[in-house]
Amino acid sequence: MKKVLILAYDFPPYISVGALRPKSWYDYFYEFDIEPTVITRQWNNKHKNALDYVEASDSRFTQIEISDKGKIIRSVYSPNLSNRLLIKYGYSRFRLIRKLITAYYEFFQFIFTIGPKAEIFKEAKKYLSENQVDCIIATGDPFILFHYAAKLSSKHNVPWIADYRDAWSTIFERQNKPIQKAWNKFFEKKTVPLATGIVTVSEFIKRNIESVVAHDNFLILPNGYDPLSIAQANCTSQKNDILRIAMIGSILPWNPIDHFLKTISEYISDKKFVRVEFIFFGCNQSESISEKIKSEFPNIVLITKFISKLPNAILLEKVSECNALLLFNYYSFMGTKIFEYIGLKRKIILCFTNDNQANQLKQITFPISELEDQSNQLQADLIAETNSGIAVKDADDLKTVLTDLWEEFSATGQIECHSINVENYSRKIQTEKLANLIKSIC
Repeated sequence: MKKVLILAYDFPPYISVGALRPKSWYDYFYEFDIEPTVITRQWNNKHKNALDYVEASDSRFTQIEISDKGKIIRSVYSPNLSNRLLIKYGYSRFRLIRKLITAYYEFFQFIFTIGPKAEIFKEAKKYLSENQVDCIIATGDPFILFHYAAKLSSKHNVPWIADYRDAWSTIFERQNKPIQKAWNKFFEKKTVPLATGIVTVSEFIKRNIESVVAHDNFLILPNGYDPLSIAQANCTSQKNDILRIAMIGSILPWNPIDHFLKTISEYISDKKFVRVEFIFFGCNQSESISEKIKSEFPNIVLITKFISKLPNAILLEKVSECNALLLFNYYSFMGTKIFEYIGLKRKIILCFTNDNQANQLKQITFPISELEDQSNQLQADLIAETNSGIAVKDADDLKTVLTDLWEEFSATGQIECHSINVENYSRKIQTEKLANLIKSIC
């Protein structure tokens, strides 16, 4: 049995889509003759919002969990001064001081073993001084874990794999951060060529990596859904009293939320008989969106709800009670939530593929230059491949789709989804592919 050390900053119980990828490796590696040891940090869900990322761990000692699947080592987390100021005074105070402190750690963590993530390296170093492994995997971001993996690989003569959930230096391509981009690019070019293999989530991210780093051993490993959590959630039936449309996760800068809300407001004004509810689970902008609805679209106040972050298994059960799922276009990226959407087998409503206002917003805010020979509608492609929903063209098309959904719901009490081939996107299957790569390089 091969032994693998996994460096994963995001890991449950922290609630993030990034945590689900290494968790699936831990859950399923043992089925493919690989014994994983995960090194992460201690998390608690005290705030149930972004502050959980910087909240100190409850324990001052390293925690170790051992199961039939493998081992999890949770390092102590101590917030730096910037994070302590944020927790105590909120986002509005000491902004400049917090930015300077954060910048210091972001830059100098590559030179010195400092910063909130350094404990991951220290625990990994200690573990490798006492144990042998066949391979190291670092999943990023944070990409400082790549730097740590390369150092550990060199010292212990162990191959390592760089897992990109997102782009590294190229993510700043259209943002006004030239110094940060150059600094990250320098270390990406210095670090990643040392990896024995590179794993990433899509051909688009691969092409972005190749624009910085030359490498001949890539594996495209899409995100997916956890079959165990999905199977449990699929035991939950749709509710049939109100047409419920749910969205999971963050609103991104290029998501046309204002345009969407305005369209919904107009639709409800015209179709007063429609009983519909929009539920946002774990939304990062719940307060600001709620205020906007109250001031600009008061007629939809009672039909929009915001629910705080939930553990993934509980979240999926709650979402399964809904009748359809809202998804905003991520263009050249697939994102993560779409895989759980298709696993839940609830009809997906993708907004929008060619809406004038959405396109204008994309021009201003979308951070990555698209590739001419690659599709920039990856979610729409997957929805078509799996027959799992509707790719909505624009605001007018959305109103038509809502009418069709309401007519089906009012007649049957549910919305059917006749998806196909969704099992291809099980995280268990993706983990098997990664296991084969590990065995090939060890």
